[in-house]
Order: sequence, then C-alpha cells, then structure tokens
Amino acid sequence: MTKHVLFEIGLEELPAGYVDDAETQLAEKTAKWLKDLRISYETITSYSTPRRLAVLIQGMAEEQTTIEEEAKGPAVKIAKDSEGNWTKAAIGFTKGQGKTVDDIYTKEIKDTTYIFVKKHIEGQQTAELLPEFQAIIESITFAKNMHWGEETLRYARPIRWLVAMYGEEIIPFEIAHVQTSNITYGHRFLGEKIVLEDPTDYEHQLKKNFVIADAKEREQLIIDGIHRLEAEKNVHIPVDAALLNEVRNLVEYPTVFIGAFEAKFLKLPSEVLIISMKEHQRYFPVEAADGELLPHFVGVRNGDDYAIEHVIKGNEKVLYARLSDGQFFYEEDQKHPIDYYLEKLDRVVFQEKLGTISDKLDRVVHLTRKLAVHLNLDEATTKLALRAAAISKFDLVTNMVNEFTELQGVIGEKYASILGENPAVSKAIREHYMPVQSNGQLPESLIGSIVSIADKLDTIVGCIAVGLTPTGSQDPYALRRQAAGVLKIMEGNHWDISLETLLKDTQAIYRTSDVEQEDPEAVANKLHGFFQLRATYLLKEWQIEQDVIQAVLNKVIGVFEYTLAKAKVLSSKRNDDQFKSVQEALVRILNLSSKAETAEVDPTKFVTDSEAALFRAYEAVQEKYHSLNQDKQASEALACLGELADPIHQFFDNNMVMADDEQLRNNRLALVKNISLLINDYADLTVIEWKQHF
Repeated sequence: MTKHVLFEIGLEELPAGYVDDAETQLAEKTAKWLKDLRISYETITSYSTPRRLAVLIQGMAEEQTTIEEEAKGPAVKIAKDSEGNWTKAAIGFTKGQGKTVDDIYTKEIKDTTYIFVKKHIEGQQTAELLPEFQAIIESITFAKNMHWGEETLRYARPIRWLVAMYGEEIIPFEIAHVQTSNITYGHRFLGEKIVLEDPTDYEHQLKKNFVIADAKEREQLIIDGIHRLEAEKNVHIPVDAALLNEVRNLVEYPTVFIGAFEAKFLKLPSEVLIISMKEHQRYFPVEAADGELLPHFVGVRNGDDYAIEHVIKGNEKVLYARLSDGQFFYEEDQKHPIDYYLEKLDRVVFQEKLGTISDKLDRVVHLTRKLAVHLNLDEATTKLALRAAAISKFDLVTNMVNEFTELQGVIGEKYASILGENPAVSKAIREHYMPVQSNGQLPESLIGSIVSIADKLDTIVGCIAVGLTPTGSQDPYALRRQAAGVLKIMEGNHWDISLETLLKDTQAIYRTSDVEQEDPEAVANKLHGFFQLRATYLLKEWQIEQDVIQAVLNKVIGVFEYTLAKAKVLSSKRNDDQFKSVQEALVRILNLSSKAETAEVDPTKFVTDSEAALFRAYEAVQEKYHSLNQDKQASEALACLGELADPIHQFFDNNMVMADDEQLRNNRLALVKNISLLINDYADLTVIEWKQHF
C-alpha cells in the first residue's frame, strides 16, 4: 500500500532571487532523506511561489524497506585466542550488532580472514518517521537570513503556516511556534483559506484561489501573454531570461499588460529607458520590427485582469516620474565640462586606506603608460589611452549615475561623446568596467582593454597591499571577479606580457604613493597566491585537469595565453601512449635533479659516448626550445623537449649517475640539472598523473 504526502512552507514574500534555489534544495533534500530512510516512492514534485515552498511525494510506501545487512568484524586472529575460543573483541562485536557468537561466520578478504554476522533490520512504519521532516525544512539555507519576534530560528522570511499531510492525516510537528495542519492559503488578495482533503488536490485547489504553484507554468503564462501582445500590437518584446525568471518569482498569478510613456522620453539614451523599465520597475521594453525602441512597456500583474486599466495607469505614472527625473538629470549633467566632474572626484573617497577616486585615477594613468610601453603602442594610441584612463571615472559624480548606478561607464561614454572626446576614448570609458559579471563580455577595443586592466590591477594590488584580501565568501570589492577579468582580457588580446610583470609595475607605483602598505615581499606573495587561485579556476573552466593545472602553474602564471596553451597540450598527452617514452625520460630527469648541487657541466669529464651525446642533444635542443618558447609555440616546444627522450634513455641505460667517483657523479648530476631546468621551464611534469601508468 502507498499514500501521498504533502509538505508546504508558507512564508512572507521571499526575495525573487531566493525562490528557485530554495525549491531545488527542498526537492533534493527530500529525495536524499527518503533514500536514507529506505522509504520508496513513485514521484517527487516541487512547487514554489513568493509565498510558499512545497513538495508533493506520490506513491510513498507505508513502511521502510526491510533489509538484510552484513556486518564485518575483526580478523579471526583477533577474534579467537590461541585455544580457539572467542575473544572479548568477538563477543563485543556480536553484542553490538544484536547477535551472539553463534551467528558468526567467516570470509577471506585480501588474504585475511574476518568474522561477519548478518543483521535483519525490520522496516518501521512511515507514519512514525514523517515528523522528522521538520529537520529538512529547517535545513534550507538562504543568502541572507532573519529572525522575527523571539524566535531562535533564522530563515529568509517568517514562517506563517505549515502544511504536512500523510494521506488525509496531519503529520504533527512545529517550527517557530507554527503548528502543522492541512490548511493553506490562496492569493493574498484574491484567494481564500483552503482546507486540503488530499495532497494530490494541492495544485488544483491553489489554482482555484489564484495561485499557480508551478513556477514553469507561471513562466509560460507570461511568455504566452507577451506573444499575444506582440501579435495584437505588431511589435517585438525582447524577453531577457534573467528578468523573466525574476518576474515569475514575484507573482503567484501572472497577468501580462502593456502600457505607454510619452514619446519625448525616447530622446534619452536607450540604456536609461531600459534600465528604468527592467531594473527599477521589472518591465519588458517594447521594440518595433527593426529593433527601434518604442514608447511602450510590458508589465506583469500579480493577479487577474480585473480593472487592469487602472493598474496600467498606475504603472504609467510611476514610470513617468522616473523618466522625468532621468530627463532632468540628463540635461543638467550636460551643462558642465568633464573637468568639472574630475574636480569633484578629489572629494570622493575610493577606499579609506587607498585615497580618493582622483588618487586612483592617477595610479591608473601611470599603469596605463607602462602598459603602452609593454605593448609598443604608437604615440597617438598611447595619448588616447592615457586620456581614457584620466577621465574614466568622471561620470561617477554625475546626477544620472547617482540616480541610475547601473549606468556607470555607459553614461560616461554618452557624455564624453557629446562633449567632444575621441570615439575611442568614449568607448573605453564604458569598456573599462568589463567584464561586469564572471562570464560577462570583455572589452572589444585595445584602449578599453588597457584601461580595464590598469583599473583592475590598481584595485586588486591596492586592496591586498592594505590587508583587504578576500576571505571565505567575503569579497566586497569583487577582487576575485576582477582578477579573472584581468587574465581573460590578457588571454583574449594575445598579449605577450607576463602577469608577474604587471603586478611588479603596479606595486612599484604604490611604493611611490602615500598609501601605507604591508611588507612589499609579503604583498607580492599574497598576490601570487591570489592570482594562482583565479588562474586555477579559469583553467578548470577550460576543462583542464587539476594535475595539469598544477604542472603549468608550478612557478608563475606568466603569459596566460601561453600557459593555457601548454595546459591544453599536456592535457592531450595524459592519455597518449605514444608520448609515454618521452614522459618517462623527462620525468626521470626531473626526479633525479634534486640531488644535484651544481649546474656547471665540464664536457672534458665525460667518459662515455652516451653522456657526451646527451650533452650535445641538450645544447641543440636548448637553443631551439628557447626560440619556440619565445614565440609561444606550446606544442612545438614540448615536441622539442621530446627530442631529448632517446638520448636520455641511452644515458641512463649506459651510465651510473650516482657513481662512486665524486667528480664523475657531480658532473653527470649537473648535466641532469641543466636539462631539468629546461623541462621545468615548460611545466613540472612530475605532478601529472600519466594515465598510461594505471
């Protein structure tokens, strides 16, 4: 026999960003809980809205599965004494399993005989176990928690009701002084109190009370409503996936509507209009067939279409007020030159220990100049890059960015263009914030990339220099994202500059500033470790194995594009049987090199043809390798090192490296040391798990 089970957590409105993850946790934790309890079931269906999280378990068995379990005890040599009697160890083992020594039998495992007993574990009635689900509800985690009243439980929002039903029966437990029942609630304004008689009637009863419990169904209703408006109005309504997801989790009963705003606002930058609609009001913008923005917006009401015209008018008034503010700020801002805003930056603190934004811009300009030298930029391009760096933050003190903070950089580009800046400079102002998300778009222009890296390195090095290294999940200055951005931009632009060079340049700039810093060497070590972790994370994103990552990052990150290329080459060789001979030779050299005390080789002390041949091969390969390495030819450089494989095998086959003669031994070890330095320059091959060995 089976029954259906329903659990529902009724809450004050959850933040939209919490809903999906909480529903996923509830479903996954429920499945694991049932598995651990050995309770079989047919299906698990989860539900979520801003006011509820629920899980319906259909076809749940009425008792746990009864099992026969084998318990392993000590080895027989411990379980029996010299006279063949059971020892205290054996007696204690059987007693702990609820058995006696008469139940013992033996089995051999890896040449050792152990004692065993079989246990019969009778399944309990499911009804007796269901109240334990309280722990599952309490274990759901959220980005931020709160507590209410005198309750000790911390949860995203206060719990207002709990449904727990086993068939028609109520499963008894209590959380935060809320007792379980079979009573749930419909839409806050349109629905009523609902007394559930059967768990499977849950979704239907809610729907009758203006609650769509299935998040995907709510999403589809929104999409259908948007498509219907597109057909009726002959317009295009671009659907942003993130906005759609957020809106579906803001409503329990979605009704799509279209509103309008005055055409005069279309003179504002489209970004202002879109931000006002999407970010502030959760509206979808409306476009003509050619992609031109139209003076309309699409919203989603949490309810039915009763008196929808009043809802539309109310939303139009709210948007009108916001766009009016935007228009006023946009016009006022343009009354001042860029220098006016740059002067105001002298009074805006970037970070308490790192000075003002003006101080930051000075450092970014210096670092931009160094980057221009590394990249061999011509004078005209260098001048544009320095101008972009010098004014990159001016829009932070404009009225528009103060009101629409999401538009930093975007407004800077618009105003710079209006005020006569070179288009490349204007574009760089917007691009230097990129990427704004972990997998966001990178700067397209060279100048934007340069200023972006200069700005990010200044922030990272400065914060770590004054002791603001991210710890755990705390990263208030987004240093991890910015570090990843630095590496991605360098790789994407194919820059032949090592990361370490840029870090040294940035530290040098800070040493000439008034910023009080920690010991420079300690800061350098922290920076190395910090970027190593970011590089590791990115290489994993590119599907590079952990051991290969360790191999290519054994000393420095270097030129990140080349480091990535070497990692890809080595990753392809891990399972290549044809590379086995090369790998064995090179790894053998690396393993022995630690015994060398010097790297000075004296060819006159060679006594065998094979050691002389290896030295000649090394000299030929060394020059060729450095040339390929200089050109960042990852595959060819490794193949070049592979040319040493046969001479190395011959060397080890025909020579005793650790010879009794000290001079002979040291000379051979010195040869090994020189070759190892060449190999290690490419990667530490000793840490790679070469699969053909298994």
